[in-house]
Amino acid sequence: MNLSNLQPAEGSVHNQNKRVGRGEGSGKGGTAARGHKGAKSRSGYSKKIGFEGGQMPLQRRVPKFGFKNINRVEYQGINLDSLQLLVDNGVVTDTVDFTVFVDTRLATKNSLVKILGRGELKTKLKVSAHKFTASAKAAIEAAGGEAVTL
Repeated sequence: MNLSNLQPAEGSVHNQNKRVGRGEGSGKGGTAARGHKGAKSRSGYSKKIGFEGGQMPLQRRVPKFGFKNINRVEYQGINLDSLQLLVDNGVVTDTVDFTVFVDTRLATKNSLVKILGRGELKTKLKVSAHKFTASAKAAIEAAGGEAVTL
């Protein structure tokens, strides 16, 4: 092996393209394959997202309506039948708190939890959550449990 027959290792070189803008002799000099004039030939050109060549973009053509409340508080809903399932599977026995919801992936660590009233609860549970629906709270207390608001 000497300097005349050195070559990169197999698979290490991926770029097989011709380098543009490197002199007339390369065949890709001059305009560097960008054509003549116009925005795309200039350095620093970048097309805006959604730009349609001057035609009114879709984002602006579509009518806007309604109202988005920027102060809306989003709750992760968990139904009573999900709580009963946790009891049936032996995950919980008497207390259900936020750590249980996160561990069982019913909620994420940053979410707020609201207990909803679907299904029925047969077990006495002490449930801690951020909010309860009236029907869920009644069902928990009817089963002999306790609904604790965080």
